[in-house]
Amino acid sequence: MHEHPTPGQGGWFITFEGIDGAGKSSHIGTLADALRAQGHQVTQTREPGGTPLAERRRDLLLQEPMDALAEAMLMFAARRDHLVRVIEPALARGELVLCDRFTDATFAYQGYGRGFDLAVLGQLEAWVQGPAPLRQPHLTLWFDLAPEAAAARLASARSPDKFEAEPVSFFRRVADGYAARAQADPQRFARVEADHPREAVWQQVQAICRARGVLQ
Repeated sequence: MHEHPTPGQGGWFITFEGIDGAGKSSHIGTLADALRAQGHQVTQTREPGGTPLAERRRDLLLQEPMDALAEAMLMFAARRDHLVRVIEPALARGELVLCDRFTDATFAYQGYGRGFDLAVLGQLEAWVQGPAPLRQPHLTLWFDLAPEAAAARLASARSPDKFEAEPVSFFRRVADGYAARAQADPQRFARVEADHPREAVWQQVQAICRARGVLQ
């Protein structure tokens, strides 16, 4: 794993993770604005997506039926382009990169949700994020919400994509996947209790970022 730069001095890679309906995406722009207000250069991006090539893959991944291996290979192909064209150049410029989902989501959704071989995902991760030490986020904000509560939120949302339309049992497995990733890398993960009003969740995000030295 890469050594962490001095917090608040740029070159930080922060990811937002959680099951669909956890509310993570609504806080990325707010954090980006807060960081810019403190003088930081910020790149805000997302997965799947982040580059023209990866955005085209996003539509396929979110709408077209395919097996877990095809999903994983498309996801990692898009991720490689995203890393090479957006994430690594921004970090090299000393920017803070905020990304809505990264590799933890692939392990949670394809690995745990779909039941795909975790060892194969680990090999793809090594190829795409290598050579060693692997590129990993410096901080992952994990928006943890009970799948039943997330499903209730999604029920009133826009027309769901193929993942959002999955049953609660699928999201229970995805939530287990996130918990397993967090347990395996506790220094990187920071849990956000997402079953609260938006402002209370934002207060948690600010507190975590201040504790890590990212926000003043």
